[in-house]
Amino acid sequence: MSAAEALDVIVNVGAFAEVDADELERAVRHTLRAQSVGEAEVSVTLLDDAGIRDLNRTYLAKDRPTDVIAFVLGAGPGILGDVYLGVEQARRQALEADVSLAEELVRLAVHGTLHVLGHEHPAGAERETSPMFALQESLVLEIRGRSRNA
Repeated sequence: MSAAEALDVIVNVGAFAEVDADELERAVRHTLRAQSVGEAEVSVTLLDDAGIRDLNRTYLAKDRPTDVIAFVLGAGPGILGDVYLGVEQARRQALEADVSLAEELVRLAVHGTLHVLGHEHPAGAERETSPMFALQESLVLEIRGRSRNA
């Protein structure tokens, strides 16, 4: 980390002690650096279906579990955001995509961080052909050496 860089990343695994918090932290840091962010505070919190469903219902008016929710927490000289990962949903998606849970959680951490940085994608099938998805998969490839498109 350079003297001018201040990237604070905190990963809260909660009940998911089997998850590699260090890998998720590296994924968020890599994403921030790749987007030329020099100052940021980003937290990543892992939740079960009930926890992420509650956030989804409360803040997005969607009464269902989801894979990732990201919040930008303020404006200022640096980036400030929270990323929440739905581990049980990530596990289902990993099985469907034939990837490890660790890889899918890295993908979701990157995805949520990109949202914190202001990136957006369309809903539905078009999201997988969006510039944000291409960037996400490129970053996952750099981090893990593999992407869904590989």
